[in-house]
Amino acid sequence: MTVPPVHFFSHGSTMMLGEESRSADYWKACGDEALHHGIKGIIMMGAHWDARGVNRIDVSMNPKPNKSPVAYVHPSKYVDYELNPDLATGKKCIAALREKGIDARPNDKFDWIHDTYLILIRMFPSKCPPTTIISMNGRFDPHLHARVGSILAPFREEGYLIIGTGGAVHNLYRNHWGQMLKYSDNLAQPYPPEAPMLEFRQSVEDVFVRSCRKGAPKGAVTRGITRLMKHPMFRDAHATDDHYMAACFVAGVVDASPRSGEECVLGAEDWELVNMCNSQFTVGRWAQKA
Repeated sequence: MTVPPVHFFSHGSTMMLGEESRSADYWKACGDEALHHGIKGIIMMGAHWDARGVNRIDVSMNPKPNKSPVAYVHPSKYVDYELNPDLATGKKCIAALREKGIDARPNDKFDWIHDTYLILIRMFPSKCPPTTIISMNGRFDPHLHARVGSILAPFREEGYLIIGTGGAVHNLYRNHWGQMLKYSDNLAQPYPPEAPMLEFRQSVEDVFVRSCRKGAPKGAVTRGITRLMKHPMFRDAHATDDHYMAACFVAGVVDASPRSGEECVLGAEDWELVNMCNSQFTVGRWAQKA
């Protein structure tokens, strides 16, 4: 059996679903590779759904979820796309999380949001694979989200592709919306990104790439990614913590993997709305399980 890599994707604004970009091309390439290797399903954590409670994580168990509307994208891009919730794997995820002390609960009312189905449409435009969506916890503790990733990491060994979709730099308050509102151009860069955004973006790349190199100590990705929330530029890059939790989740998955020294690549990147950086990271390669 082939073991998949792990992805941390920055989904950006809603217009990343409607406009062509380097990130969109990379998502499609990753999806094609996943289908070629016959993935068992997708397990993903997004950035727009959190569960309230000290230790609570919800798992989407809605058999027929709707899609929340997407602003600034023509409905033809997403309305007819058929979602494919994987309820059997959802039950397994709940059981695994509960066994390790997480207050995991099924949620049969949750409708999917663009942070997840944008990525699925871009990766798998013809047909959605069986997919399980894991919520964040509303207290946004980075260590809890890394732990959730570590608990679900064994599913990777079973052939599931694990994805975190959030943002490397994602602060809606610092974005420049004029070009998008006037001209529907989210990728216009009339000004260079501000220095704090550039600095934090570089820090995210440094942690992912350097912590995944051969010889890096075990747990380095989780320590590095969670520590970045104390970076002096973190609050400039992330006005809220939600879009960073998926990075912590992915870090937990990577550090709990039995394969050490897996390399991380920055597969694609787009600056959007001047100050939002959509970096696409992949850790590991498709590998034959021993």
